[in-house]
Parts: sequence; C-alpha cells; structure tokens
Amino acid sequence: MNLPLPSVAAAISIERTTKRYGSDLVALDDVSLRVAPGAFIGLLGPNGAGKSTLINILGGLVLKDSGKVSLWGRDVDKDPRNARAAIGIVPQEVYMDPFFTPYAMLELCAGLYGLRRSERWNDTLLERLGLGDKKHVYSRSLSGGMKRRMMVAKALVHRPPILVLDEPTAGVDVMFRKHLWAFVQEMHAEGTTILLTTHYLEEAEALCEKIAIIDRGKIVAYDKTSTLIARLATKSLHITFRGKERPKMQKTLRLPEHAHIVACTSHSVEICYNPQKVAVAELLAAVDGNDVSIQDLTTKEPSLEEVFLQITQQGFSPSKQ
Repeated sequence: MNLPLPSVAAAISIERTTKRYGSDLVALDDVSLRVAPGAFIGLLGPNGAGKSTLINILGGLVLKDSGKVSLWGRDVDKDPRNARAAIGIVPQEVYMDPFFTPYAMLELCAGLYGLRRSERWNDTLLERLGLGDKKHVYSRSLSGGMKRRMMVAKALVHRPPILVLDEPTAGVDVMFRKHLWAFVQEMHAEGTTILLTTHYLEEAEALCEKIAIIDRGKIVAYDKTSTLIARLATKSLHITFRGKERPKMQKTLRLPEHAHIVACTSHSVEICYNPQKVAVAELLAAVDGNDVSIQDLTTKEPSLEEVFLQITQQGFSPSKQ
C-alpha cells in the first residue's frame, strides 16, 4: 500500500500485560507478545482465553492494569491517538448505520481520521472488496457477506500498517471466505501486518506464518506454524495389504518402541509413531514380518488442530520468543 511509515523493530509489542475484571477474573496474566512488521500471525485460544480482551486493549477499548503495549512504535498510553491510527480492527460483530451507503460510511470514517481528499482511497477499497457496484446502496439492503466486507473496508480506510481480524469468517459462506482471504493475502503481500483470530484452525494453518496460543490468560505457545506442528512429534502411517484377510494382525504385529497401532482391519493397519525416534523402514520391517504383501502406504503429518488440542488440554511450556 506504499505506506509512509517509520522503520520499527516490532509492529505490535506487548510486554508483561495484565488485565483483571474484579478480584476473581484474570483475563490476561503477564502476557508478552512481539509481532514483526509485515508478519501474518494467528492468535488462537478457547472461548474465554483472553483473545478479545487483548484485541480490545490494542484498539483502546479496554484499559490494561499493568504492562506496556505499543503499536508501530507508539505507546497506547502515552500516544493513544497515533497508536490507534496504526491499527485497523475488524470485529466479530457487524454494526453499521442502515441508512448510510458504503461510500458515505467510508467518507465519514476518513473524515474522523482527518484524511484529506487526496489521501482517500474509498473507491479503490470498495472495488477491491467487491463492493464497487454497491457503494451507493443503503447498507440495510446488503447481504451478510457484503456487510462483513464493509467492516473490513472501515478498518482499512486510513491505510493502517496493522490489520486485526477477529473471527472474520464466522457464519459466512465458502465463497465469501475465499474472496476475503484472497484480499487479505494481497494486503499482506503489500506489507500489512496481520493478526488473525479464528476457530477455523485449517484457515490459520494455511494462512499464518506464526501462531500464538493463549489459554487462561497466558501465552502458552508462540512459534512458526510448522515448528509448532513438529513439536507434537507424531505422525501416522497407513498401510493397505493385497490378498487374503488377516484378522489377527493386531495381535501378531510387534512394533518398535515409540510406535503403536491406532486402527487395524483385515486389509489395513494405521500406526502412530514418533518420527524422531522411529524410522519408517523399521515399521515396514515389522509389518513385513507378518507375511503380508503391501499394496499402498501413506504418511500423515499432525494438524494444527491436534497441536491446539494438546496444548490447551494438557498444557505446554511457552517457546522462547
């Protein structure tokens, strides 16, 4: 987007930030998180983990109790106006005046940010979000997906270097998701730093370079997506056999340590194993010892969903940032 921005070490810097509600609920517990300029980060966590509180602190809607938060080098407490100008947030809820058109809404938002006429890109923004032919239509007549796109347009009207997407595809159709992610990836390619929260973990796995997982108000993991998946340290091997049935395979198959059968039929077996401890050749040798003829085999990597469940259900030590 050719943003005239100063060079900074971190787009988002959160240092030892705590937020309590009353005396009992600790929404954020000494949270630290650092997001590099131009990164695409996923923020994942169960309901009530602290994601919304963290986003609301970034947007200036919630005041933290302690810690330091900076957006593009601007402290949210010492320089709140410029800090908020550095971020655009697409909230979960869709809200807009039903009697405003998309173009009128963007004009109002641009005016509130103090943008000159020459600095506004409302027409371009609406076109890129597929709303060009709806820019003078009252918002009450827009479809649900179009209203979601309008929320993205409002967040980007002032060309912020940071875009936060809070559950942007919840309850919308597949076509909208594809259109939105194509646009978001364009923004990312142009240099926008993106922070995404979503319950669709396959989206986070496909889009995000790094993943931060928050649970019970603490960041319990923060690393590259591929590294987090590798830390689960399990893979599965599925083997199908030719010829006669072997109903007793589960009893006769002797696997090496760090490998076990997770499913077995008369014509196939699925083995879960730790690839750092066991080689596929060892597993094949063990299977071959049962007088079988292998027809096909496939291996499967763990998914981000499996990593997420392990971390949030069993606990996980945070990685070094």
